[in-house]
Amino acid sequence: MIPREIFEQTILGFFEPIRPFLDDASVSEVMINGPEEIWIERKGRLSKTDARFSSHEALMSALRNLSQFVGRQLNEMHPILEARLPDGSRVEAVIPPASPDGPSVAIRRFSKDTLTIEKLLQFGSMSHDAAHFLNAMVACKQNIIVAGGTGSGKTSLLNCLSSFIGETERVVVIEDARELQLQMPHVVQMEAQPPDPRGRGQVTIRDLFKATLRMRPDRIVVGEIRSGEALELIQAMTSGHGGCLSTVHATYPIDTLNRLETMAMMSDVEIPLTAMRAQIASAIDMITQTTRLLDGSRCVTHITEVVGYDPDTGYQLADVFVREYLGREPDGTVISEFRPTGRLPRCMEMVKALGIELPASIYEARERAEHEGAVA
Repeated sequence: MIPREIFEQTILGFFEPIRPFLDDASVSEVMINGPEEIWIERKGRLSKTDARFSSHEALMSALRNLSQFVGRQLNEMHPILEARLPDGSRVEAVIPPASPDGPSVAIRRFSKDTLTIEKLLQFGSMSHDAAHFLNAMVACKQNIIVAGGTGSGKTSLLNCLSSFIGETERVVVIEDARELQLQMPHVVQMEAQPPDPRGRGQVTIRDLFKATLRMRPDRIVVGEIRSGEALELIQAMTSGHGGCLSTVHATYPIDTLNRLETMAMMSDVEIPLTAMRAQIASAIDMITQTTRLLDGSRCVTHITEVVGYDPDTGYQLADVFVREYLGREPDGTVISEFRPTGRLPRCMEMVKALGIELPASIYEARERAEHEGAVA
């Protein structure tokens, strides 16, 4: 059997044309559109490179060796590969016939430096008051969903929110592919497993979720909700497992609830739609919306409270913080501010019971809004 270290070096050798980008900490994504077209992302902006694979077969050889390294099939019958490079970079590859113009590969790289709330504040991703507010919501064990598009910073923000969890709490993390780097001492990490070439040994997110409920979690963190496991998470949130965190692909806060609803319906458990919607509204307390702006920067655009569900009007949401756009600099940088709306969260009694002080700007915004008749 070939030693793992040698196999890893062999894999990287096949990807030699893009090695400089894999070694460059400023590169967040490498996109290969066939052997002769390679793009990279830096600071949210795409640029085409001069790098090339020598041939179509050279690129295919790299992908076949990677599939062997991770123990998965890659051929005409199985044209999609989900894998990881030895450094942890996530690889998604599609080959012909599913990709008629040739192999298409996206390699998502993850920073080796742990992203902290302090760094997010330096980047302008959110305000100090918003970070203070989210700290309070995590401390109050509010169930929080981080929503956003691809590359909007959902996973990074979820990592940062985890730093607000108490050090004495037991946190169970469930992921399809390991990405989270939670910042606390007592973490149990679980990772879904695909079936082997004979269809054996598959472990799904839903399987792990059921096991997690019997492992005495203080909090459950699901890296990303993609399918029927949404129902398990919702039911856990409504049955005493407070303080859950997860991410969802969605563009706006209301889309987050609609997507959760759709994914919950993928479960094999049949629940009346009205009852499911009521459960979702009861389970989710806060939605933190992220996006990537036109200048490539990633930021939080909304912190929104889920107030409830009305059969006649649908989900009821209330923004606590909203990003206001003020224009653009000559260099294209988006000018914006993340401001409180004056909305106070429903968990104010818990906030007071824990002796937590919310930022003064929230109360000031409420006074202004009450004066203008903008809040109830």
